[in-house]
Amino acid sequence: MLDPDSLSEPGPKTAAAEPPGAGATGAIVSLARGRGVLRDALKTMPSSPGVYRMLDQRGDALYVGKAKSLKKRVSSYVNVRALSVRLQRMVAATTAVEVVTTKSEVEALLLESNLIKRLKPHYNIVLRDDKSFPYILITSDHEWPRITKYRGARRRKGEYFGPFASAGAVNQTIQALHRAFPLRSCSDSVFESRTRPCLQYQIKRCAAPCVGRIGRADYEALVDEARAFLAGRSDEIKQRLTGRMTAASEALEYETAAAYRDRIRALSLIQSRQGINVVGLGDADVVAAHQEAGQTCVQVFFFRAGQNYGNRAYFPRHPKESEGAEVLAAFIGQFYNNRVAPPLVLINRALADQALVANALSLKAERQVRLHRPRRGDKRKLMDDAERNAREALARRLSESVAQRNLLEALTDALGLESVPERIEVYDNSHISGTNAVGAMIVTGPDGYLKNAYRKFNIKSDAKPPAQGGIAPGDDYGMLREVLTRRFGRLMKDDPERLQDGWPDLILIDGGAGQLGETRRVFADLGVSAVAVAAIAKGPERNAGRERLFLPGRSPVTFEARDPVLYFLQRLRDEAHRFAIGSHRARRARSAGRSVIDQIPGVGPSRKRALLHHFGSARGVAQAGLADLERVAGISGALARTIYDHLHGES
Repeated sequence: MLDPDSLSEPGPKTAAAEPPGAGATGAIVSLARGRGVLRDALKTMPSSPGVYRMLDQRGDALYVGKAKSLKKRVSSYVNVRALSVRLQRMVAATTAVEVVTTKSEVEALLLESNLIKRLKPHYNIVLRDDKSFPYILITSDHEWPRITKYRGARRRKGEYFGPFASAGAVNQTIQALHRAFPLRSCSDSVFESRTRPCLQYQIKRCAAPCVGRIGRADYEALVDEARAFLAGRSDEIKQRLTGRMTAASEALEYETAAAYRDRIRALSLIQSRQGINVVGLGDADVVAAHQEAGQTCVQVFFFRAGQNYGNRAYFPRHPKESEGAEVLAAFIGQFYNNRVAPPLVLINRALADQALVANALSLKAERQVRLHRPRRGDKRKLMDDAERNAREALARRLSESVAQRNLLEALTDALGLESVPERIEVYDNSHISGTNAVGAMIVTGPDGYLKNAYRKFNIKSDAKPPAQGGIAPGDDYGMLREVLTRRFGRLMKDDPERLQDGWPDLILIDGGAGQLGETRRVFADLGVSAVAVAAIAKGPERNAGRERLFLPGRSPVTFEARDPVLYFLQRLRDEAHRFAIGSHRARRARSAGRSVIDQIPGVGPSRKRALLHHFGSARGVAQAGLADLERVAGISGALARTIYDHLHGES
């Protein structure tokens, strides 16, 4: 443990708690500084419930926590000897503390979950996947209701059924529903413009209310049946359709009987895809967490009206020492932050603040929400199934992680690194003859690609001539120099002691000896050290498979044609290339809609519109004389001269 009290006379280095890239003395200074920030904050901190945020020197949140008593909770961080090394690093990086008081601890818990989900602090347990879930919507804002897939805020009037675990599950269910209940799926504008039935009517997926092929009462009956089926009364609807099929068959109306038979089959198909269904369960979520090797998988199963709407696996980011119940509690708070919990949430671990979490969910849902850990019966069987899925999903992820770790270890040997890199950054750039130039950075590590850490850099110096500090069109070295200067200049400014995890252990450049040399010059200018550098270039005639790896002070390294390390490097380079090209194309597409008029000082949207209306096109404006420009409404003589000089290259 670091001892901040020894600040006046620093003792020998304490390797166990030494942050990467920083000596023990620097770490002790930072820890003492962080403790001082906390002590100053405690002087005015209230003892009421609320949420506190520890901020770094950039103002980013390091940690968000809730407390029944803010003063008592934050004061626990001042006794740094009782903290783990990880929390000592957090205190050392803290430069400010912000608090928000709340009326109750329940409100504090809701606010904490909201802030963690939005800010994603490094030292919190964070739910990384925040995709919304799709629903099935039966609209009620049109005289002929429509059945469709819906995702997002529930602003449209109608009845929502779900959530479903995936868009694929919704699409399959809707397709089967259209066979069972031929309701329209077209938009209102398409519906109003139809003059004859569409293909959906021909394949018996729609009753064609748009052209009067079905009456209002019969269509409403179909809507009611679809609504009843989705609400859980599936057996009742199937029995009703079976009775109609039997009656039609006895009346020798075989085509009608066949139509009812097909509708029954469609409903049976939906039920078969839902797998496990529990009678009397109603609306419930089954949430099971499984831990292994310092990682956690949380499986969530969605049951609505007793029907299984699918499941999804989550892998929250958390410290390896976090307990399963702690991870599960944090997950539940963030998972239901922007969605309403069902009346029953089944969990496989008892939570430390289970009553508090249940009260918070109830407050958000505006009705009672119960957290229950089942011990026996059908609910226990559901939990067993969820736990099995969580265990298998985590095993697959760990297997992938092992393969990734093996590749990183092989790369470490090939490059002669001292340790396995935890963070690799790969750089590339993309442009067309120097225009719309974009630099790209991708990040990978033991868990694979970290896409939320990807960055793009719009090259700024290409807008200036080389004499004014810009770069010439197509100057790859100049683009690389700008990207690396911006990236590592910011790191050196914000985190020179490397107390945070944003520093790479290895950077890989797409290029050869020239790019490697340029990178080393940038690092020398910025004072960057202890970051391994390599450049990968294609072989003669740019043949893939004959790449060479350039390293400082060594001859280029070549690999066997089927070397796994070569494949790994190729994948990294190709991913960086893909991201760079995508960013370049997006920038080029944005600039395609711009004209030379947009770059003229003093010409805003209204004056641009006046010029285009007067001359018909940007080319017409460029060809206009000074006197012609002065005749345009809203263009003064001085502005006309500015426009003319800009378009004709005069100053």
